[in-house]
Amino acid sequence: MSGNQEKQEARKQVKVQINDQHITVPEGITVLEAAHEIGVKIPTLCHLDLHDLQLYNKTASCRVCLVEMIQGNSNHNKLVPSCVTRMEEGMMVRTDTIKAITARRIAVELLLSNHPNECFTCPKNLECDLQSLAQELKVREIRWAGERMSYPMDISSDAIAKNSNKCIYCRRCETGCNVVQTCGILSGIGRGFNVFVGPFANIPMAESSCTYCGQCVQSCPTAALTEVYHTDKVWKAIYDPDKFVIVQTAPAIRVALGELFGMKAGTIVTGKMVTALKRIGFDAVFDTNFGADLTVMEEASELIYRLQNNKNLPILTNCCPAWVKFIEHQFPDLIHVPSTCKSPHIMLGQIAKTYYAEKKGLNPDNIVVVSIMPCIAKKAEAKRPELTKDARNNVDISITTREIGAMIKEAGIEFDRLPDSEFDSPLGETTGASAIFGTAGGVIEAALRTAYEWMTGETLEQIEFEELRGMEGIRKATVKVGEQELNIGIASGLGNARVILEEIRERKSQYHAIEIMACPGGCIAGGGQPYHHGNEEIIKKRRDAIYEEDRRKGIRKSHENKEIQDLYKTFLGEPFGEKAHKLLHTHFEKRERI
Repeated sequence: MSGNQEKQEARKQVKVQINDQHITVPEGITVLEAAHEIGVKIPTLCHLDLHDLQLYNKTASCRVCLVEMIQGNSNHNKLVPSCVTRMEEGMMVRTDTIKAITARRIAVELLLSNHPNECFTCPKNLECDLQSLAQELKVREIRWAGERMSYPMDISSDAIAKNSNKCIYCRRCETGCNVVQTCGILSGIGRGFNVFVGPFANIPMAESSCTYCGQCVQSCPTAALTEVYHTDKVWKAIYDPDKFVIVQTAPAIRVALGELFGMKAGTIVTGKMVTALKRIGFDAVFDTNFGADLTVMEEASELIYRLQNNKNLPILTNCCPAWVKFIEHQFPDLIHVPSTCKSPHIMLGQIAKTYYAEKKGLNPDNIVVVSIMPCIAKKAEAKRPELTKDARNNVDISITTREIGAMIKEAGIEFDRLPDSEFDSPLGETTGASAIFGTAGGVIEAALRTAYEWMTGETLEQIEFEELRGMEGIRKATVKVGEQELNIGIASGLGNARVILEEIRERKSQYHAIEIMACPGGCIAGGGQPYHHGNEEIIKKRRDAIYEEDRRKGIRKSHENKEIQDLYKTFLGEPFGEKAHKLLHTHFEKRERI
């Protein structure tokens, strides 16, 4: 039984009626929740309630969930939004009256009257909640044609595109940005007919303090907010005979990509994914997990260095570009605390254009590195000026899970019928430690598996650090490493990161190492993943699959990866050494908060 269920059972029970069904429910739950308990569906649009991810949007702004409250005399019955109306003793509600059904349909028609009629070319065609709702309510005409909003597209950033003409003012993005992530970028702009959500004074997204975490995109029910699409650039590179195009795929992709092809959430599709990428035409297919193993080597070394020198503690893992931008804008005084390691896909891009190019006799200038990421922020990260070597990008193009899914479909590949293939080598061998990078807590757990053995000189028998796992937004644990006890913190979601960063700033807690992931739940719930449409079970199944991928691996510690060992032996030298630091580490910038 979940904690939420236990709380409900402890509350006072009240007797109510829904559609003439007599039921007993905890006092104070909403009509929407009570109806769900007895299998009665009430349509919603602005409403979101993802308990484990701490994402709640209960603005009741769209009025799509209206129901009729029975008050004895039908002339006095009133329509109420079921998402915020609380159940009380004796309450009688009907969801299926002509009055309620008509009111819900009119609410949708009014939204459509000010919405671009371009579903065929819309980035969210067949993934749009408004489109699905119109179909469900059998809206066949728009009876109130007239003036529509007309704002220019904002494509100023490399990550997020904003089309205010498609904003329905549900405010789900605003809740995600301001309440869950505490970034404070999005708010209501204008009044009346022309109202929409955007940055302060409607400045371009690129000029704001946006972290590009993409949770606004994941929350948006329409295409008012989407990623900036880069698939055309990928196709152009593939068809350029002078380019050698390398693709790498992040650990969270393999447990979510199958959803775009009708597979169950959490289906591990690693082998089929590799086959599809090779058929699309990439010259080499690598696993970002190799970059994750490389990150562990450097991050574990940096952790040990800081512990030994009692310097810049706690160390904060640096795999998430959205949280890095968050600390640059929101906590510039703590910019010395994050690990200086580049993120895994950036590391692999660097190694591909140096070590791999050298081994294969390739001109680095002709190599194009494409990253398939669960994250929209990776698009902006790839363009950061400091992530270049000799004026060459570490990663040239970053696309999302949704984008590669579209490319596979565009190529006419029947994904579910594909045989399995292996990643190319070198840069193809990976460990279980790198697989768990895809879920919150996985990065620090992977680093500790290596740091433990290096610090103690002993074999780590209990591989899994259960105390670091879970879905809570903030987790704290003490891990014993030899004679030393390490205080570990994990923050999932930028609002929770803020709590921990303020503790560090005020010296309220003594941490040694902290992992921060911008997206609640980690990369499995990234802004570029298949839309979960508010279904929390999807996130849980992806997380479980990540840990299953770890258990399947023969090698589960990064420092035991033979190709990683060869890379250091023949090219990089010592972990955290001079050459490794030059190629695999970076720096950060203090940024203005707007």
